[in-house]
Amino acid sequence: MDALVMCGGRGTRLDTDVEKPLFRVAGVPMVDRVLDALDESGVETAYAVTSPAAPATRAHLDTPCIETPGEGYVADLEAALGDERVSTPVLTVAADLPLLDGAVLDRVLDAHETGSLSVLVPAARKRELAVSDDATFERDGREVAPTGVNVVGETGDDAWLTEDVRVAVNVNTLADARVAEGLL
Repeated sequence: MDALVMCGGRGTRLDTDVEKPLFRVAGVPMVDRVLDALDESGVETAYAVTSPAAPATRAHLDTPCIETPGEGYVADLEAALGDERVSTPVLTVAADLPLLDGAVLDRVLDAHETGSLSVLVPAARKRELAVSDDATFERDGREVAPTGVNVVGETGDDAWLTEDVRVAVNVNTLADARVAEGLL
C-alpha cells in the first residue's frame, strides 16, 4: 500500500514563523519524522501532499510530491486522490505526528481489512496527555478524536480505536510540541 503525507497546511494554531511540517520537534522537522516512520513500515511509496501554503516544505522534501490547491485538508486530500499515481486503498498520514514509527503504522495496515479505516483515540487519552483535542465526536457511544492516520478505500467506514501515544499526539500548538518532546 502507498501513503499520502498531508503536509500542505498553514499551521496557524502553532504560532510560529516556520511552516508546520518543518517545525522541529527535538531538533527534527516533523515531516521528516513522519517520512522516516513510513520508511520503517510496510508502505511501498510515500507521496508528500503539498500546497502553495507550504513552499519551503516542498523545497525541503526529497520525496515525490503531489501539489494541491491548498483549500483545506479534505479538498487537498480529494485532489491528491485524483492524482494518477495514487490508487486506493491508500494510507493517509498527517505531517504533525512526530511520535510515529514504522511499528504503529504496520499495526494500522494490519488492522485494515477492506474499504476505509479511521484511526481514532479516546478523547480522554488526549486530555490525559494534555494535548489539543478540538475535533472530537461520538462513535459507538464514546467520545473519540481523529489521529491524522487513516486508510482511504473505495467503500465502507471502519474504525480502529487505540490509546497508543504514537498516534495520539498531533502537534497543533506549542504546548503540544512540548508534550511530544517530553515523550520522545
